[in-house]
Amino acid sequence: MLLNNFIDLFLDSAPWLLLGLVLAGIIKVFVPMAWMQKQLGGNGFKPTFKAALLGAPLPLCSCGVIPAAVGLRRAGASKSATTAFMVATPETGVDSVSVSVVLLGPFLAIVRPIAAITSAIVAGLLVGRDDDAATETAAAKPAASGCCSSKSEPVVKASGCCSSKSEPVTKASGCCSSKSEPVAKASGCCSSKQDVAVKPQASLLAKLTEGLKFAATDLVRDTSMWLLVGLFFAALVTTYVPADFLAKWGNGLLAMLVMVLVSVPMYICATASTPIAAGLLLAGVSPGAVLVFMLAGPATNIATLGVITKELGKRALFGYLGGVLGCAILFGLLTNFAVSQLGIQVQPQVGHEHRLLPMWLTISTSVILAILMARVAINKLLQYRQNDSKLTTSN
Repeated sequence: MLLNNFIDLFLDSAPWLLLGLVLAGIIKVFVPMAWMQKQLGGNGFKPTFKAALLGAPLPLCSCGVIPAAVGLRRAGASKSATTAFMVATPETGVDSVSVSVVLLGPFLAIVRPIAAITSAIVAGLLVGRDDDAATETAAAKPAASGCCSSKSEPVVKASGCCSSKSEPVTKASGCCSSKSEPVAKASGCCSSKQDVAVKPQASLLAKLTEGLKFAATDLVRDTSMWLLVGLFFAALVTTYVPADFLAKWGNGLLAMLVMVLVSVPMYICATASTPIAAGLLLAGVSPGAVLVFMLAGPATNIATLGVITKELGKRALFGYLGGVLGCAILFGLLTNFAVSQLGIQVQPQVGHEHRLLPMWLTISTSVILAILMARVAINKLLQYRQNDSKLTTSN
C-alpha cells in the first residue's frame, strides 16, 4: 500500500515537474545574471520590487540562491534588493508552481507566489533601512579636500579608426598623485571587431541546449533528494495517518507557529516542499499553516541566515526574519479566512490528477525523470568513491 501511494504521487508529480524543469532551464539561459545585477542597484522600493519579480521565477533553490545573491551584492546590488532576491527565489519558481497546481490545487498555487513576492518586498524594505540610514549619514558629512583633487593631466587619445594621430584629452589625476601619466586610449572600432570574433553570440539552439542541460543536471541534483523525501513523507501520511488526526491542532495560529519551528532548521527547496505540504493537508493541517511551511522552509534555513548575517549584518537578520515570518503568518491567516468564509475547497490532488493526462505521457515523463534522478545519484556515488580512494591513497 505504501509503495502504491508513493508511485501514485510520483506519477502525479513527474509530468509537471519535468515541465517546470524545462521552463526553469530556459529562464536560466535567457535571463543573464549581468542584466539582473544592472537592474538591482540603488535603494528604495523600485529595486526591491524588481528584485522580487526577477527572483520569483528563477530556478534556484535555497542552496543555489546563496552564491547568486552574494554575487549580486558584491556586484553593487543594495541590501534591500539582495534580500528580496534571497527571499523570492527559493520560496517560489516555475517548477514549484507547476507542481503546486497538481498536488495542492489551483487556489494555493496562485496564493503561494503572491505571498512569496510580498514577503520578499517587505523583508527587503526592512533590511534596506540600514542602507538608507548610511546614505543619509554620508550625505551629511562635508566633502574631503586635497585627496582626489580636480587637477588635470594630459591624456593621449587616438582619433579616427585605427589612426595614429592623437588628440589631447584631460584626465583627472589620481588620488593624492602629483605626477601626470600619459595614457593612450585606442579607438573602439578595431578592438570591438576583435571582441566579436573572440566571443561570438550563441545561437538559439545552443542556448536551448544549455538550458536543458542545466535542468537535467544542476536542477535535478539540487532537488531530487528532498523531492523523494517529500513524496515518501506524503505517501506515509496517505497510508498510515487518519485524515482527521491533526485536525484538532492543525488550524489557527498555533499550527502556524509549529510550522515555523519545524521549517527553520530544514534545508529544503520550494519544489521539494510541495509534496510534504500535500501530506500535511492530507493529515488535516489547515491550508494557512501549510502555506506558512512552504514560505518559511525554503527561505529560513540555517545556511541562508548565516549568509545574511555575514554579508548584510546582524541587524539585517532581524529584518529578514521579521519580513519572511511575519508575512508568512499573515498570509496564512488570510488564507484560512478566505477558505472558511468564501467556501474555497483546498484538496490535495493525490492519486487523481495524473489521470487527466494521457497514460503514455504520464509514464514516459515519469521514466525520464527517474532516469535523470538515477543518473545524478550514480554520479554522486562515483564521485564519493573517487574522493574516498584518493584519500586512502594519500594516507
